Amino acid sequence: MARTYFENIKGDEFGPEYVISVYDSVLGMEGFLVIDNTVLGPGKGGFRMTPNVTAREIFRLARAMTWKNSVCELPFGGAKAGIVWPSSSAGKQGGSPELKKKFVQSFARKIAPLTPKFYISAPDVSVGEREIRWFVEATGNRKSATGKPVSLGGLPHELGSTGFGVAEATRVAVEVLGMDIKNATVAIEGFGNVGAFAFKFLKEMGAKIVAVADSRSGVYNRNGLDDKEILKIKKAGKSAGDSKQGKKISRDSIFGMEVDILIPASVTDVINDKNKNKIKAKILVEGANIPMPEEIEEELWKKKKILIVPDFIANGGGVISSYAEHKGYGEKMMFKMIKEKISRVANKVLKESLKKGKSPRSVALRVAKERIQEK
Repeated sequence: MARTYFENIKGDEFGPEYVISVYDSVLGMEGFLVIDNTVLGPGKGGFRMTPNVTAREIFRLARAMTWKNSVCELPFGGAKAGIVWPSSSAGKQGGSPELKKKFVQSFARKIAPLTPKFYISAPDVSVGEREIRWFVEATGNRKSATGKPVSLGGLPHELGSTGFGVAEATRVAVEVLGMDIKNATVAIEGFGNVGAFAFKFLKEMGAKIVAVADSRSGVYNRNGLDDKEILKIKKAGKSAGDSKQGKKISRDSIFGMEVDILIPASVTDVINDKNKNKIKAKILVEGANIPMPEEIEEELWKKKKILIVPDFIANGGGVISSYAEHKGYGEKMMFKMIKEKISRVANKVLKESLKKGKSPRSVALRVAKERIQEK
């Protein structure tokens, strides 16, 4: 297996403090850990398993976690990890749970000396409760990760904390613009844990979700969609586009929908030079981590006047839930904390953004940096 070496990762006054590459020559397992900043506490951020993960990607995500934990007023720093993992399409070996467990536990053992004092992990892309159980078993410390199974002291994954935070951030953005969530139309790109729960909670608020897409296809119905039917289809291994509720659409076409709110909730850089000019939404809520490069986000804000809720605010519900789990809090307290923290910071940032004519990200970054610098 070819080795991957660090790309050009430049440090600044905030980090990164550690950039670590690990390799298991027997398994061919390769992984990365970036602990960006620990001024406020141990670096907090999940680990992902994707075919093309790089040190540069992990650094970008770790930096986003630094800002997220700071702006959400949590006693955590920023970190992220990733394992190069072949997709299930790579054949039986690529999809083997046995091999996946070996990869996870090899990686966990190699970084165990840094957990939980400097790094606390969590679920991310292709990593759920099962993988976190493996991770914790290998490190030998339950405090080395959050997102654990209930039997290990975790909060249930099906509560949907990140999606709840996305919905709360969306509600605040709608209200800041003087709109009514009950009259708002929404398109969601990505229907994993974040997108599915954002759908559920927004629907409970009265919003009309008219389009949903996953990596393969999507479905559109101007009268609104039902999340339960799409979830059943997804659990059966099919695509959102197989839904019978409306018109089948391509994944890319969702970016050009005539809707009030667009929520990218899948992977990094899903909004790019190829589709940025198609976007017509008034509000863009970043459910995914780094769904677009910062220069494109700035362009959409300046040229199209789209109100953008940055990822490290919009999807902060996940890390707030992680903190609740870390402290041993229950479900009720967890949801209360997410609602209060996301609502407070989103209101503050978006109102200042509109008042001063500065992008929401620049305002949020200032708030996050000031908290770290004052420590």
